[in-house]
Amino acid sequence: MTEQPPFAGRVALVTGASGGLGRAIAAALAAEDVTLALHYGASADAAHELARRIAADGGRATVFGADLRHADAPAQLADRVAQQLGPIELLINNAGLGRRLTWEQTTIDEFDEAYAVNLRAPFLLTQRALPAMVGRGFGRVLFISSVAGLTGGIVGPHYASAKSGLHGLTHFLASQLAESGVTVNALAPALIAQTGMLPGDPEELAARIPVGRLGTPDEVADLALAVLRNGYITNQVISIDGGIYPG
Repeated sequence: MTEQPPFAGRVALVTGASGGLGRAIAAALAAEDVTLALHYGASADAAHELARRIAADGGRATVFGADLRHADAPAQLADRVAQQLGPIELLINNAGLGRRLTWEQTTIDEFDEAYAVNLRAPFLLTQRALPAMVGRGFGRVLFISSVAGLTGGIVGPHYASAKSGLHGLTHFLASQLAESGVTVNALAPALIAQTGMLPGDPEELAARIPVGRLGTPDEVADLALAVLRNGYITNQVISIDGGIYPG
């Protein structure tokens, strides 16, 4: 008898699934036979194309649009997923926003928008999903942060501080939920190819990385799946950055 994947039949929500990292993580989860909710903010066509590819390979994926800049959007998104697919058991908070700005250029609006998408929305989604996870005695929450939350990075103060806030959120929630069967972790990637978050010329950026190249979305997805599978890993911020940050 063929052993089922560990997440077979579980419901997973991947936010920002139309972007490079989101697509890779969603595809990796689809191979685990999960029921996928693919969220997009603006790139509807890319999200629907991903859903079609997953379906063509025998997977299950439903697309959900939501503008996470709005305070009521995260709870509404979580509720729609639960109503259509069932309670969220794997929550991958991947959606992010980060325009490159200096500290002088960062306006109140830019700062608030970065916090709304990068920090407030992940918390509100998690807050909405946690009661069902705790009630079932199983849940996985994974925040996709950035090495900028550890080093400051080069995108800007709005982005770095919001991502750093995800690390504090990870530590608080993980310590509260450890005995309930719910793990909470964060990944902190840096300079990943095929994403919208590269703050400069790829070749110039690659020269600054100790391993000498950019990372790939599939490498981030591989680590994400390893963390999600492991019920003994919680309360961790794990960098994946080619050696930039010697954690």
